[in-house]
Order: sequence, then structure tokens, then C-alpha cells
Amino acid sequence: MSSKIILEKQQFSITIDRLCYELIERHDNFSNSALIGLQPRGTYFSQRVFKRLVEITSNKNILYGELDIAFYRDDFRRTQDDQIIPSKLDINFTVENKRIVLIDDVLFTGRTIRAALDALTDFGRPAKVELMVLIDRRFGRDLPIQPDYTGIAVDTRANDKVKVEWKENSKQDLALIVTN
Repeated sequence: MSSKIILEKQQFSITIDRLCYELIERHDNFSNSALIGLQPRGTYFSQRVFKRLVEITSNKNILYGELDIAFYRDDFRRTQDDQIIPSKLDINFTVENKRIVLIDDVLFTGRTIRAALDALTDFGRPAKVELMVLIDRRFGRDLPIQPDYTGIAVDTRANDKVKVEWKENSKQDLALIVTN
């Protein structure tokens, strides 16, 4: 098994800043926009983006929430060994007619995003939904889903895994491709 580092601490910070400025360009003062992190792994990324946006804009009124998609996945309860434990749902605003930015760490097949779109419709009908990912695995999509905001795009093989570590849960910011 081998691994290749694709993002480290300083690159994480620079990438998050760039993505925040892209959001500011498109969403101006965020008066009709909301950020939603996808649990579990997208929340570390989305919390960082939200915090940095508040710092840059001094706007403490940006709407932020976290969405648990566990029961919307198409592979839910596929095997008897799977134990899905729902996370806490944290969306305390209406998504109706809002511009929603879904945020996740890695985009691969697109199935997680499809599940997120299904879950999001239970909260209303957004005016628009955009997708932000830290890492876009460009090859291997099962669904025609593309990000609007991308930290880094990488080419991977089917047996590769992209692993993202966050200092909040593993002591360092690091993204790598692991090949079996």
C-alpha cells in the first residue's frame, strides 16, 4: 500500500481562502444564501469555510447548517453488518427560495450528493443548489454531478482511496491518495 500527499496544512488554508472568495463573488452579502455541510466528513470542511467567511466579511448572519444523509443513501442497509447511526441534524432555517451551497470533502461517484439533494427537499425547495468540494475525484462518477467550487481536482484509479484528515479529529490537516 502506498500513499501520495495531495494537500498539507498551508495548502489547506490557501485553498479554503480561495474558495471563500469565490463564494463572496457569487453570493455578495449572503442575504439569500445558506451553507450546508454534509455529515459526517463534510462538516469539518464546511465549518472551516463558514468560520473563514465570517472573518473575511464580518457578516455574522450567514446561515449555516449540517445535514445528515444516512437514511437517504441508496446503499442504506445493503448488508447486515452495516450500522448506521444518525448524526444530529442542524438546520434551523428554511431552505425555501434560498441559494444553498452543499459542502463535502470529497466528490467521487456523486451518490452522496444525490442523497443530500433528496434530504434537502424535505426542508423545502431552494432557489438554487450549488456544490463545493475540497477534492474532486474527476473519474468514477456514477451520476452526472459536478462541483461549482473545487479545492483541487485529482485523477485517481478505481482502487485508489482519497483520505482527508482534519486537525479537529486527527491532529493534522492532510489529504492523500492511498493506493492498494
